[in-house]
Amino acid sequence: MKKILKSCTALTLSLAFSAPAFAQEPLKELGKGEGELSIVAWAGYIERGETDKAYDWVTGFEEKTGCKVSVKTAATSDEMVALMNEGGFDLVTASGDASLRLVAGKRVQPINTALIPSWSTIDERLQNAPWHTVKDVHYGTPYVWGPNVLMYNTEAFKDEAPKSWKVVFEEMTLPDGKSNKGRVQAYDGPIHVADAANYLMAHKPELGIKDPFELNEDQYKAALDVLRVQRTLASRYWHDAMIQIDDFKNEGVVASGSWPFQVNLLKAEKQPIASVFPEEGATGWADTTMLHAESTHPNCAYMWMEHTLSPKVQGDVSAWFGTVPSVPAACKGNELLTDEGCANNGYNDFEKIKFWKTPVSKCESQGECVPYHRWVSDYIGVIGGR
Repeated sequence: MKKILKSCTALTLSLAFSAPAFAQEPLKELGKGEGELSIVAWAGYIERGETDKAYDWVTGFEEKTGCKVSVKTAATSDEMVALMNEGGFDLVTASGDASLRLVAGKRVQPINTALIPSWSTIDERLQNAPWHTVKDVHYGTPYVWGPNVLMYNTEAFKDEAPKSWKVVFEEMTLPDGKSNKGRVQAYDGPIHVADAANYLMAHKPELGIKDPFELNEDQYKAALDVLRVQRTLASRYWHDAMIQIDDFKNEGVVASGSWPFQVNLLKAEKQPIASVFPEEGATGWADTTMLHAESTHPNCAYMWMEHTLSPKVQGDVSAWFGTVPSVPAACKGNELLTDEGCANNGYNDFEKIKFWKTPVSKCESQGECVPYHRWVSDYIGVIGGR
């Protein structure tokens, strides 16, 4: 039932996406904080030192502004869209496959960058990025970004790291002499269709895929065929980072698309885990802090957006999650991230990453493409409604 509700929500918003988005007026001037701030966020994105005292970028903000922060963790972009559609939140850390749906559905409002003094410090590659900028109007503040990595068990890949996404898309014998069947996972979200399309870009160039989020009918069907093979291999479709961590520790899982967050936590526990950026490249996410259209605490929200652009916060978030800061100054002098952290997390791989975005019917690369609501219904069909 939960899957069906998510599907209906995504379908409604994908239909809204075809309509033009009308910008309301952004806040003109910053006032006194309202004392509260509620945020929908990815796991690990907003820490107050409860897991590790070294990672706390909430307590100081609360003390300085008087804005008490509450966080609702979401496991998928579709869940974020559903929560913002329901309302009652001020901000969301939306990835590119959700952000434009929120704009089109009028769930978020334009922001006044003049009220965010540190806006000019944002990486120029992100300031006007298409996943938060519509007709030169900004609908959010860049947070952090990074790739979807291939996480693997180093005991299963003893001699060398896997070079290709093939280990999760095709049945094969792994270096430990055992089949990968039942020992791999896949992401539990329709946007995973793009990972299959990215794989096909390298292995079936005759399909002519130029953008894994812009697929014609033939390209889309080929991607679904890849996913149907994967369905025979995957032991679980994951969306909860902590459950995936447990599966790698206790359930014999040895390879999966993942986030640096899981990799870092497993390494911290001295587990035999590593990650790689495969030869086909990878999809990724550039997340934006977006303000709800009906936010009741907009002043606290603007204060938070400014707070998150400080080099200290940017560096701490990136060190904790394994991301790349949206503020390049965070790459130097941060004790937790270290000077090598940005390069290690993918700062120089920006051009190699295919960033998540919402698939639409009218696309730039080839005119007519398969829209997101099809991705939702067909992906559920592929994975068997799990």
